[in-house]
Amino acid sequence: MNVLRILTPCALQSRETRETNSDNKRGCWFMSGWGEDASHMIHRMGASASSSVASVGGDSVQAARLSPSGNYDQHGLAIRERKKKMTGFATLRKKFIRKRRSSKVCDHGRIFRDMISTWSHLEAIALLEEYEALAALKDLHVQAELARPPAATFKQDLSLLYDYKQCSDADLVYQGACFPVHRAILSARCPYFRDLLAGYPGYGARICLDLRTPNLEVQTFSALLRYLYTGDICPHDTTFGTNILQRLGEEFGTLNPLEQDLRYLLDTGDYADAALVFTSDSDCQRPDSGCSEYGFRPKLELPCHKAILSARSPFFRNLIQRRTKSGEDRTERTLHIPTRIILDESVIPKRYARVLLHAVYLDTVDLSLILRGNGCGNSAGSLGEVQALTHTGRMRPSPLEEAMELYQIGRFLELDILSQGCEDIILDCLTLESLPTVLKWGSQPHGSAWVHRQALHYLREEFQPIASSTILHQLDHAHLVNVLQSHFLQASELEILQAVLKWGEHELVRRMEDREPNLLNHTVHSVTRKGVKKKDLSDIELREILSELLPLVRIDHILPHNSEILTQAIRRGLVSTPPSHMIGDGRDSIHTNAWIRGGKKNGFFVRPRLFMPYYEEIKSLVEEQIVQDTDLVRLQRTRYVADIPDALYMVDEKPRTMGTAGVDVLAAAFPVPDSSTMAAMLKREQKLRQSPSCLRAIDLPLSSRSEINRQVRLRVVREFNLPDAVADILEVSIISFRNSICLVHNIYVLVFYSVSIFHKCNNYNRL
Repeated sequence: MNVLRILTPCALQSRETRETNSDNKRGCWFMSGWGEDASHMIHRMGASASSSVASVGGDSVQAARLSPSGNYDQHGLAIRERKKKMTGFATLRKKFIRKRRSSKVCDHGRIFRDMISTWSHLEAIALLEEYEALAALKDLHVQAELARPPAATFKQDLSLLYDYKQCSDADLVYQGACFPVHRAILSARCPYFRDLLAGYPGYGARICLDLRTPNLEVQTFSALLRYLYTGDICPHDTTFGTNILQRLGEEFGTLNPLEQDLRYLLDTGDYADAALVFTSDSDCQRPDSGCSEYGFRPKLELPCHKAILSARSPFFRNLIQRRTKSGEDRTERTLHIPTRIILDESVIPKRYARVLLHAVYLDTVDLSLILRGNGCGNSAGSLGEVQALTHTGRMRPSPLEEAMELYQIGRFLELDILSQGCEDIILDCLTLESLPTVLKWGSQPHGSAWVHRQALHYLREEFQPIASSTILHQLDHAHLVNVLQSHFLQASELEILQAVLKWGEHELVRRMEDREPNLLNHTVHSVTRKGVKKKDLSDIELREILSELLPLVRIDHILPHNSEILTQAIRRGLVSTPPSHMIGDGRDSIHTNAWIRGGKKNGFFVRPRLFMPYYEEIKSLVEEQIVQDTDLVRLQRTRYVADIPDALYMVDEKPRTMGTAGVDVLAAAFPVPDSSTMAAMLKREQKLRQSPSCLRAIDLPLSSRSEINRQVRLRVVREFNLPDAVADILEVSIISFRNSICLVHNIYVLVFYSVSIFHKCNNYNRL
């Protein structure tokens, strides 16, 4: 790029000098006097500057030649032509830069092709099969990373509300059957019930129905009420025929979509029997706090409905049930006042009140509903505002910080739809700049494990741009260990080694600055003031910092083999074991043994990472070299040794837990799932094993069944909202289940043969 910058002005000047001398001996850069030049330039400025060119039309160079004003026009046009040419050369230079950048990306494929160009067709297919097995395993890994328990929708929660009859305030009696219902829901959903319930005010009214629709069974009426609560008719329900639906529509009226009616209840507050009241501790000490029966001065009060709150949130359900059992709601019913649900603003800031209710009623998280302004928080401000002011100097937190705070509120209120909506918002805000913040927040106890997994996936996929930026310095040691252990890190091993060394050197400089006395900090001789050169760094201390990271770099897969970065790392003593090609005899088989597995373990093989440029390159190479006996070649390949029933490989396998000894240790950390949950998990696992992605991974010749089973079990336990350690319990349960089946089968066979022998003995005695 520097050479191009130097040569561009020279080429420009020489080229334009020739053009100017050939067309006109008196160009704007070769004028005899500066005063005359200035007068010409001033003369061509203003409204008359484009008159001569406009009169000629066409190309500007041709206009300069045909202009009657002679040199005056040529001077101005030459300047404009020079600007156009400069712009053209700048664009050309940008194209060269883009081409050079794109060529850097393509270098991975070229370097990899240079290495495998001398391989045989069998070796190329062996490496391709290794990558295909990793690609199939990555699909299962991504599915396991994305797994989380589905949040219940308002339709599902209202259906359960109808089943369990919680917070019901009226009873409908039809043909002797009693149906506890909720006034707000039926009044908002159906005009018939709106008029009917208006004639029976009061809590616990008992209403006998006399419908005009003939021959309407109790089961059909119950299905009608469920339809009012959920807005859906079960496809397997045969109680609703076309004629019955038509007659019910004539009697009960046309219904709106359920979401529209819930929005109506949220916006208007009609039929509200509760109110969310946001207060702070400082309000209790105010002299005017006696305006409320609780001694608080409410700062914000939003009407809502107890039935919907209890259906959506176990927190609100338990709160309302405790008030009902204690008899506190009797006074409210007598005075016909709504139930006040007091929320401490220091825990749940009132500026999130409308976002909270919007998620409860409509299953959506809308950050635009956050209340803004000075009166939206208490005197101390919310946690997000304090953190934003402390770390960023901004009083208003970013959408990412607001989503993180709302996530914790959703967890506190046990409102899964709010928590998962905030997780989706955080994931949408995930960028290179926000990655360290999201990783740190997700790894904390109050963070989201699902968001943390997605952030780690983002780090693996975008490791190349992260390694070339200062974002790398903000990553924690644990996060680097996690991604370096992965088979799916999207970077070459040389880039990984370079990133590890870069991170370690920055960490070493930071430690040197921390060790510096406070009196010497920022002085002339301080580390911070004068900076640290690479030669001043201690390789021994750097090796100690990188002691857990460097072994995770797959040194044998660094390309090119004569890399200067690798050589310098070996000379500095950072890499304790040099790659196999440096300690071998120089044969090409040494390079091959490090990439593909052979019939005998030679100690050189290291499983390659699924780096997509390498995968695409080997796939295209095999397609070019494909021959007729490809199927025969595939049959000659041995299966992955981890799945061969041979006693020799078992020393390298992780010991499996054949009993329940480890279950007691896990049970001390978290409760073990009950039998019904374990049965549902086992059923879900069996279903996932029959999925196309799992079957495809198992059918590949180099696939590892243990790794496939691990990903399937992780997906199952995450879908059931259980810690990852439960996957070990699930494996133990499967082994125990299989052992019990084998035991039952053996007992059955033993009994069968015993009965057969008994009958034969009886027949022999009779003879």
